[in-house]
Amino acid sequence: MSVKELYTIWCQKAVDDPDLLPELLEIEKDDDAIRDRFYRDLEFGTGGLRGVLGAGTNRMNVYTVRRATQGLANYVKASFSSPSVAISYDSRIKSDKFAQAAAAVLAENGIKVYLYAELMPTPCLSWAVRSLNCSAGIMVTASHNPSKYNGYKAYGADGCQITLEVAEQVIQEINSLDMFNDVKYCDFQKALDNGMISYITQETIEGYYQNVLAQGIHTDLCAESGLKIVYTPLNGTGNKPVREILSRIGIKDVTVVKEQENPDGNFPTCPYPNPEIREALELGLKYCDKVKPDLLLATDPDADRVGIAVPDGKDYALFSGNEVGAMLLEYICSQRKANGTLPENPVCVKTIVTTDLVRAIAKEYGVEVIEVLTGFKFIGEQIGLLEAKHQENRYIFGYEESYGYLAGTYVRDKDAVVASMLICEMAAYYRTKGISLLQARENMYKKYGIFRHSLQSFAFEGESGMNKMNSLMQQLREQHPETIGGLKVISVSDYQTSETLNVETGQKSPITLPKSNVLVFDLEQGAKVVIRPSGTEPKIKSYYTATAATMEDACAIEQKLKDDFSKIFQ
Repeated sequence: MSVKELYTIWCQKAVDDPDLLPELLEIEKDDDAIRDRFYRDLEFGTGGLRGVLGAGTNRMNVYTVRRATQGLANYVKASFSSPSVAISYDSRIKSDKFAQAAAAVLAENGIKVYLYAELMPTPCLSWAVRSLNCSAGIMVTASHNPSKYNGYKAYGADGCQITLEVAEQVIQEINSLDMFNDVKYCDFQKALDNGMISYITQETIEGYYQNVLAQGIHTDLCAESGLKIVYTPLNGTGNKPVREILSRIGIKDVTVVKEQENPDGNFPTCPYPNPEIREALELGLKYCDKVKPDLLLATDPDADRVGIAVPDGKDYALFSGNEVGAMLLEYICSQRKANGTLPENPVCVKTIVTTDLVRAIAKEYGVEVIEVLTGFKFIGEQIGLLEAKHQENRYIFGYEESYGYLAGTYVRDKDAVVASMLICEMAAYYRTKGISLLQARENMYKKYGIFRHSLQSFAFEGESGMNKMNSLMQQLREQHPETIGGLKVISVSDYQTSETLNVETGQKSPITLPKSNVLVFDLEQGAKVVIRPSGTEPKIKSYYTATAATMEDACAIEQKLKDDFSKIFQ
């Protein structure tokens, strides 16, 4: 069917959302705008949808949500005898409407739905799936993307984002469906009244809180530490749960950034609500100038990521996800070893783009490091494998460089609530020892060496952009650079072909992880470049690692690496 034919059908049938028809009529004579909305179906990917809000098959709207949910419903009905699905949603535009639309599709398909009565974080969705013994879960969110985006993440019965195999089955189901004719749905209120949809109770939420609190090591020190916090939920879901947990461990001096306290999918004061970037924290940093806290905490809209800033002279230093994760691992290992709760043969899990500083810390404490593909689903999967062997207690920590952390096995996704608690507890502990978090970071580098990391993103918008992105990745595969930033390439790992090439010897060795569109260049002096197209956005991400005797030298190496790849992706 042509783009124009699809456009005409949508003008006739897209009547359930009053915002869509005006948008369609506005672009009636704009062929490029029509093509951008209809040249493809919004891709379900390996775990769900993410896209710009609006009308069309290549947009997030009630119809793409219903179609995806019908595909998920078909899979769930075929796989479970008495299926049920938990649903949560964040503060984004239409998240509540999309959650209700998904619930109405599931209910009409005879699937019991458990829905949070108000917006709740991603980890709370994972917890609901596990604690209510659901067959699957749906989290309506676009994580830290700008306000024009929304999305939809699908979870399996283990509370982890669906596996690659399940994703393929769901995608096949979705692709077989006509957007308007093959989707079943009912009236949401009717399904609520007849019990096919039920709101999740406070008892379930309290169970989540208790499991978060159980991950504490020295929470008894928090009340008397005098720790002062500035916190911003960036207009997302973290406001209630993060403040509740901090209150329960005795941290009472918490100043909330008022302009970013309440849910608002427009994100008026932080257009890119990502705690990884300084711009999102600017308002919180202005509060810090007045309050003079020990720590600034910022959680993203679905509260699965958390970023921090700490006093550094007259300014505030933002810590990277690699640094916070490494500090938390060091803290958990050292303190659990000291109090005798570090398990035998402990395990931590990191992604392939997360700092190798983890390995140095793990070696110090006898911790096994498991490395997985990018995406927290693969960390959750490793917890499940340990659980299958009745060894889940071996897992002590997992994290990815993009500010996602998890201690404990009660959920299977990154959790900014437990991470916020442990960061504050760690700060309180060091404070009682007369050590700031800034000093603790420097002590870590003195002990294990300097590791400098950074990330660049190169955007490729529209159909032509996607083609260019794929062409650049193919070019890198066929013509490996011999040097990057003046450093010789030692090996090239291609996770799509599952092979590592030793450049000097020409020998190839297998990669045992699942296939993925990732290239890794290992360089001299412990440097590394990882190239990965985003699975949810039209962009290529480049991850750089530089090691050196001083931070100044590491930064200089890092800049050379970035300069070289900036030329390639211009």
